[in-house]
Amino acid sequence: MTTPAVIQTSLKGKNALPLRPASQVMDLERLGALHQSRLSFMRTTVRHIMRERWQIEPSRFELDADGYGTVVYEVQAPHGLFSFVLFSDYLSPEERNDRVIATQWDLTMALVEGQVDDIYLQKLRENVPKQEAGRVDARVFVLSRANRSARNFDYVVDQLAKGEQPATDKIAKVGYLYRTTAVYGSGKLGMADWEKVRTKHKDFARPFAGEMFVCLMLRNFSLLQVEHIAHHKSPDNFQPMAAEIKRFFGIGNSTGLGMAPYMVNHPLLLNQWIEMRELALARVRVLGRINDSIRQQLNALITRCAQYTRDTYTEDQWQTANNEQLLKDLAALHTQTSASVTSWDELLNWSEENCSLECQELLVSVLLELYPDLVDDLEDYQNAEEFLDLDPVMPLQQLKDVIETRYSWALSTDFDKDGALETCWYRSEEKMEPRLGSIADKEARQKQMALGVGYAVRKCYNQLCEYMGDNGTHNTARFMVARPKMRGIVRRIQSMNRCVYGDIQANLLDRNVLPMHLLRCKLAFFGVGKFDPRSRLWVRNTMFQGAPLLEDIGQPFNDDWFMPLAPKQ
Repeated sequence: MTTPAVIQTSLKGKNALPLRPASQVMDLERLGALHQSRLSFMRTTVRHIMRERWQIEPSRFELDADGYGTVVYEVQAPHGLFSFVLFSDYLSPEERNDRVIATQWDLTMALVEGQVDDIYLQKLRENVPKQEAGRVDARVFVLSRANRSARNFDYVVDQLAKGEQPATDKIAKVGYLYRTTAVYGSGKLGMADWEKVRTKHKDFARPFAGEMFVCLMLRNFSLLQVEHIAHHKSPDNFQPMAAEIKRFFGIGNSTGLGMAPYMVNHPLLLNQWIEMRELALARVRVLGRINDSIRQQLNALITRCAQYTRDTYTEDQWQTANNEQLLKDLAALHTQTSASVTSWDELLNWSEENCSLECQELLVSVLLELYPDLVDDLEDYQNAEEFLDLDPVMPLQQLKDVIETRYSWALSTDFDKDGALETCWYRSEEKMEPRLGSIADKEARQKQMALGVGYAVRKCYNQLCEYMGDNGTHNTARFMVARPKMRGIVRRIQSMNRCVYGDIQANLLDRNVLPMHLLRCKLAFFGVGKFDPRSRLWVRNTMFQGAPLLEDIGQPFNDDWFMPLAPKQ
């Protein structure tokens, strides 16, 4: 979706809102410090469901006493009827594998257009459990799978069967009953592509809305299933789970390198996400009135963020150190805000001088939380058409000026230093999934993906300067004829010059590049929390923790599940 005129106006001219510069915002390490916010896709998905009062009811519930079988929910949204289809199958411990190479799972799911009859359900039954090995048609537009939490699932069933509630301190360590290992959409495996979803299914015409909805439905089913199994296990002693404890359960997720190339290959979409977040912050800085009530909310949110951080468990030393530093910074921030805060600019500047990037960006999320009236309408402008257009008549001097201005970060990078070009991003032949290797690996080099934007810009600039030595008055078309291999990067340079953000300002080919920053950035826009890196290449996290339940639809909703804390027992 194109940025509306009212927002474009706010970005330009004398009275422009004070957006942070791209050199600051698009730094890779800062992107890797982003947190969930009001504009994250989980929050916006839930807001739509609650505001529009979607009707979500099971039309088929065929589970045996052990929770295996088939469940179909009918989803009546404002603009259409959909079905969420779920298959629960027995999975032996030796077959359970959370890696992408797995071929069997506890649950497999599909979000489908319209109602599902017996014939179509059988077709789904034959293919959805196979995931990548199966094939579906364009009625399906999201496909996913999940495995039970080894630490929580049986424990919760046993507690409910005994008539007792699960301990919230145990849930805090692993805040989910299931963990999904992939959520597919956008035309993969025969599904409807994004263009069809965007134009035909208005209810899911926001970035990753369908994928987020499937994870929300998985979370709802996980709560229903443990109660179903516990009731059959001990019908006389069984007690249902308390609603406040249910809300504290989310859905686990394991995310690997698959997300990293997306951030580079969709620069216009990334620009739109970043721009809306930065515009929301700019609105708060200029229009956000500060009074005693706001100060009280601010300190309460900072206190909540500190407790949430203390409740985040990880064995990763790097993340542990980050969390420990964040807690120190939050304590200092709380001391700072306990005095009379009169200017958001002053507080933001103080954080930049005294706090880690984690704390600086968490403060941004907290400020957005204080002013829903200034922020929430921007959720409707997170789409962008990913089309990079070549301007053949642009004079070469103008193209050179664009590179020197917008890509100064790439020109200042030393690509000749040891290890600067060592990392090789490629796709595996078996799963067609992104992998990280060394440029010394010939096989990996042959399958290399073009993620080194900075290096490509540098090569283009060198060739452009050489060409302009004798042809300084030529336009871009003439340069393209002489240097056809530069067409792709020139198209990107020209297109991105119309954006405020979009290009990640880092050398992604460097030996020491940390892919975790790319994963964290995209996951923050999804709205996840409880980051738990398992290596520099993949991370566990939690989705929808604290979100309302399906049975809450139609009830008063204040959208206050930012950094949720364990309910008291």
